[in-house]
Amino acid sequence: MKNGSYFPGRGTFVEETYLEGKAEGKAEGEAVGAARSVLRLLEMRGIPVTPSQRDRALACTDLAVLDRWLELAFRATDAEQVFDG
Repeated sequence: MKNGSYFPGRGTFVEETYLEGKAEGKAEGEAVGAARSVLRLLEMRGIPVTPSQRDRALACTDLAVLDRWLELAFRATDAEQVFDG
């Protein structure tokens, strides 16, 4: 069994787990930031967002979907066009 100590570059279980967690945290942070950008753009354009739409945006972890929503938010006239489009 490998030593449980953290020694960078040695491939220990702890290091592998740490790096996996770090990558997951980074991806989650990027998704939250993208969702906030979509919501902020809609807010700045004066387009109301329902609580369920806000929750849906903030729960989304698919960056491709969030990018699509951001593109739609630029030309949408209501939030349904973004989240159901």
